[in-house]
Amino acid sequence: MIGRVYHWFVKLAFGLRLRDVDCDFRLMRRSVFEKVTLTRCSGVICVELMKKVQDHGYRLAEVPVHHFYRSYGKSQFFNFRRVVRTLADLTRLWVELVVHRLHLRPGSEHGPSAAAAQTSKP
Repeated sequence: MIGRVYHWFVKLAFGLRLRDVDCDFRLMRRSVFEKVTLTRCSGVICVELMKKVQDHGYRLAEVPVHHFYRSYGKSQFFNFRRVVRTLADLTRLWVELVVHRLHLRPGSEHGPSAAAAQTSKP
């Protein structure tokens, strides 16, 4: 239930037009990363990736994958500290990608020319 609320909230807040924001099965062309530069190292990296890919106009195709219930153990994510940290990370990411749209500004640290500048360094 919490996962569905999270996905609904993230899709609405970031304007994502896909079913599963956090699906870890992705196939992308290497050329995508000439425009898309990832800056996060936390759990919000999937949101960052998909928002930047979508905003740069890449075509997205989704195919169904099967999700199986956990056979043993329990999620370690759902504790107060991790949830608060994720919400804070999402808020900072939302301001950067939705409000300021930094990833689309040429010459900015997160813009399209940033990837080219990084690859041209000796």
